[in-house]
Amino acid sequence: MLFRKHVAKFCAYCAHAGKVDHEQMLCRKYGFVSCGHKCRHFRYDPLKRTPPRFSAKDFSQFDEQDFSF
Repeated sequence: MLFRKHVAKFCAYCAHAGKVDHEQMLCRKYGFVSCGHKCRHFRYDPLKRTPPRFSAKDFSQFDEQDFSF
């Protein structure tokens, strides 16, 4: 859910922070912090969230006859 009301307030989703590497963020307010850092200046940015990948569908139970007219 990208636009839910209650979002975990981590720097990884904050508009004030930018990603430096896999574990660190560069915050405008606090400088270098971890991705799990929390502060009162948090402002949610929905574009920083990555949706989970969907698993591939299993079509092995079907045969050619199921897909023909």
